Amino acid sequence: MKNSIWITGASGRIGSELVNKLKKNTDYRVVGTDMDVDITNSESVEAAGDIYRPTVIINCSSLSSSRCSEENIVEAFKVNALGARNLAKVARKLNAKIIHLSTDDVFASNEECRITEFDTPNPNTVYGKSKLAGESFVRELNPKHVIVRSSWVYGAGDNHFLSYVELMADRGESFKVPTYKISTPTSANTLADFITELIDTPEYGIFHASCEGSCTRYEFACEILKEIGADTSLAIPEDGEIHSTLLENMMLKMTGIYEMPDWKEDLHNFIAGRI
Repeated sequence: MKNSIWITGASGRIGSELVNKLKKNTDYRVVGTDMDVDITNSESVEAAGDIYRPTVIINCSSLSSSRCSEENIVEAFKVNALGARNLAKVARKLNAKIIHLSTDDVFASNEECRITEFDTPNPNTVYGKSKLAGESFVRELNPKHVIVRSSWVYGAGDNHFLSYVELMADRGESFKVPTYKISTPTSANTLADFITELIDTPEYGIFHASCEGSCTRYEFACEILKEIGADTSLAIPEDGEIHSTLLENMMLKMTGIYEMPDWKEDLHNFIAGRI
């Protein structure tokens, strides 16, 4: 076996995609866990590490709802920060690489330019602050780390923007969509492809991994409706104060280890792949 891989948050959008992809590679031994291992409990994580003996830990666990994080601050930091700390400690103990999934929410809105890995995070939400705390623990506790930040991730399951748009289209109901929120949609499939590349590379550090291009939430909704053959007029534009977080994949471009596709191409391939 080249690698024994432990994926936490294995039933989530990205975790489930990774489990499906990696289990097809017979060189890997893949273990996926979710609620069966409490990552906020240091003893539980250590016990799991002793059983699985991973060479790579991929942390996909997250309390990712902004509203839930604001209403449950302690829980948000327990999962997103303390959980990351516990996994980083065990990874170091086992001399394992840890790949930690983070978010563009570690940055506040920046309307001036795209944000690189070398810009200083400045979160203004509980979710963003808790994810940044998790990043800090991973960086401090295990030198063999890769932190992956992405944006507007969609994939399997129901709890994301694409599934909401499809639900409204199925009902034939119109819905309001912000024209003031700007970022880059990225499929869990593409993000999982990139993370798979990281397993066998000697690369470490922080990587931004969002699709190329940008759009508003309204433009994203219209593109989804067009791809599924629904009426684009169901999406009703809603104006407001601009909030832009555009990640620049500078480390990917400098290292050349992976090239992210354009967001429209990625969306088309994702939807076509389900038919």
